[in-house]
Amino acid sequence: MDIALDKITEIILRLRAVEAKEGPTDPDSGSNPTDDGATDVLVGGTDDATEQEIRSMIAGLNEDERADLGALLYIGRGDYEAAEWGEAVRFAKEREAAGDTVMRELLGSPDAASLLEEGLDGLGISQDLPEAP
Repeated sequence: MDIALDKITEIILRLRAVEAKEGPTDPDSGSNPTDDGATDVLVGGTDDATEQEIRSMIAGLNEDERADLGALLYIGRGDYEAAEWGEAVRFAKEREAAGDTVMRELLGSPDAASLLEEGLDGLGISQDLPEAP
């Protein structure tokens, strides 16, 4: 692999933080702010520093590192077997070249952290991460 295990671990930890967050909980969104206690102010917007950190981390990876991250996702998801690592990396590079980025796939998957961990496990790579909440 061209990507360091500590980079993968950091991405997994940050993905877990994003996955653990709850969405909006105001059932009467759009109602009068005074009547609903102005709760829309608390849940509105998409400013998420953790998600931005993930985006920055992935953007800072080189092409080979991003391809490895994508391949781990595909192996964890069951699209490829660990023995097909080279094929998974090639596929990730093709997807990236076509504009379907690993960043979009990771942030669009509700269980991306677990899938990356399963990819590492499939390759026989152990990591010392705290258990998911």
